[in-house]
Amino acid sequence: MPSWQTLSPPDPKPNVLTIAASLPFAETLARGLIARLGADADPLALAEATIYLPTRRAARTFADSFARVLGGAALLPAFKALGDVEDDELLFDADAEDLDLPPAIAPLRRRLLLAALIRRWDETRRTATLGFAQANALAGSLAQLMDEVERQGADLADLGKLAPAAFAEHWAQVAGFLELLRDQWPALVAAEGCMNPMARRNALLRALAARLAAHPPRGPVIAAGSTGSIPATAALLKAIARLPTGMIVLPGLDRELDEASWRELDPGHPQFGMKQLLEEIGVARTEVGDWTATAPAQARDLVLRETLRPAPTTDAWRALAERGGDTVAQGFEGLALVEAADPAEEAAVIALALREALDTPGQTAALVTPERELARPVVPEMASWDIVIDDSAGKPLAQTPPGAFLCLLAEAADAGFAPVPLLALLKHPLAQWNDAASFRGHARDLDILLRGPRPDAGLDGIAARIAKAKNAALQAWFTRVAEALGPLGETLAGRTTFIADAVARHVEAAANLSDAALLWRGEAGEKAGLLFEELSEAAADLPAIETGAYAPLFRAVASQVSVRPPYGRHPRLAILGPLEARLQSFDRIVLGGLNEGVWPAQAASDPWFSRPMRRTLGLEQPERAIGLAAHDFATLAAGRRAILTRATKAEGTPTVASRWVQRLTQLTNGLGLKDALAAKKDYVALSRALDDPGPPQRIDL
Repeated sequence: MPSWQTLSPPDPKPNVLTIAASLPFAETLARGLIARLGADADPLALAEATIYLPTRRAARTFADSFARVLGGAALLPAFKALGDVEDDELLFDADAEDLDLPPAIAPLRRRLLLAALIRRWDETRRTATLGFAQANALAGSLAQLMDEVERQGADLADLGKLAPAAFAEHWAQVAGFLELLRDQWPALVAAEGCMNPMARRNALLRALAARLAAHPPRGPVIAAGSTGSIPATAALLKAIARLPTGMIVLPGLDRELDEASWRELDPGHPQFGMKQLLEEIGVARTEVGDWTATAPAQARDLVLRETLRPAPTTDAWRALAERGGDTVAQGFEGLALVEAADPAEEAAVIALALREALDTPGQTAALVTPERELARPVVPEMASWDIVIDDSAGKPLAQTPPGAFLCLLAEAADAGFAPVPLLALLKHPLAQWNDAASFRGHARDLDILLRGPRPDAGLDGIAARIAKAKNAALQAWFTRVAEALGPLGETLAGRTTFIADAVARHVEAAANLSDAALLWRGEAGEKAGLLFEELSEAAADLPAIETGAYAPLFRAVASQVSVRPPYGRHPRLAILGPLEARLQSFDRIVLGGLNEGVWPAQAASDPWFSRPMRRTLGLEQPERAIGLAAHDFATLAAGRRAILTRATKAEGTPTVASRWVQRLTQLTNGLGLKDALAAKKDYVALSRALDDPGPPQRIDL
């Protein structure tokens, strides 16, 4: 078996390679490494290799790809997840267990502490206006800001210089608050015995880089698929690239883009991040080689290169048109654009495209979209063919039956059990005792009884109305309901309450009004139970809040908890977000929601820093996120068959096609390839035909 050392360069020059975007990344990496190590002849050869990947999902995908390529029993490489970009759920496996680092502070605990700090700051002003629920909303964006500052290695020491006299007064107020945060938050988190999550991640990544440099492993060390968008990750990639047995494999580096365009790259271009990484590592683009000799789909790569070309160099399209569009036309084979009338029709079109893939044995397909409101309707559309497929992002706990029931319970108590919110709670399917049918019947009777003049306030007022009606069965039933809801109502009836006390009464009321075997079962029920535990623990020593803040606080927290389906519900179909779909490949891929403001999303407005302030601190501009989204689009659209979909209207308002779709259509029109993006099948007409009942048939009696 050839050893890795004999295949590695003897000098310390960084070793950086790339896999073309049009090649399946995981499979190509597997085949290349197997060939380099001779693993097809020696099943133990791969065991010495370590492969660092962006996310845990990528690690699972690559393990499957290696096993599939090998087609037999073999020891696989060690796959380790670095955590890249916004993968907030990642728990690091950075080989740094011996570091004496405090744990990362729990996200919910950090958010509540920040909300309390915001409230204290607001109370020092003459016009204190923030409730705890509003402070909690601000705490979310502030936590993201803290993560971004630490991720980019910025320094808040010069906050006082960020709001000169030329700026609006409110920027000076924001800077003043952030100075308070800079001075007080470190002591708060230290008292918790914890670290900020991003600070801990940076420490682990830099410790791993130092360890690899000081003690180079004997086996191959490969960092694959990461673009180094986080400075600490880039430092680790640089260390791996300089190891004697190290190697960086970039996803879809464009080495054919002309040098003038390469110099003109802006943060919104898909290659911008890799340009920064190569500069950090100290490698010229021309020095990057191919991972394997497998020929990519050059025509498709050409189409995407020209589509995403930097705006200052789009005059190159003229030369392309003069040469003729025959070469470019080949790149549009397998690439189609479908425009639906509205999001509902777009979901039906996507379901048709996914269903069609199943007609070919073994074919795989996936919907990839950042718009979860588009992904969710696809699930029932597929169910019409008895196909079970779930959105991998899951759904917010507040939108699941247990979460909705718990939110309604808190909101009914917050409203003093007024008739409308109380009836909404009692009509929920989880509001039941042993006899669900009897419970529903009493709830309907109460609904009828409460129509007309509003009863007196609270549960006592409703009980008085029932007593006047002289309905003994309804009165007995409502007495039990009032006993279940009374303690929570009393807790939220005062001016202030402690969150932990409200949580305890909330759980008690839920248990008394519902069947525990139904409320706490399944993924959603388990998540709801864990949320109560985390919320009670996170709020253990916080000051009291106004009672009116508990219900909106609970709904906000429940909306941030994702309830995900079991992994791999369908063996050949998937619904993924762009982050999850990175480095994965499918026989057919549908890129949905390609409208401006959706994909790419609008550059987010920062409530804390203006653009000049961000520049002064050394933070990236919001357009950097557009560049990451563009890289995802370019990689996914390079698949062998890609269908791009968008809705021309949303909520009755015309939409604007994604800038990438606009570029594609401009390119095809300019080259005289007007119909190049037309789908071979009219999916819109097919979806409308499925919903068309046909002309009414007269029945003669």
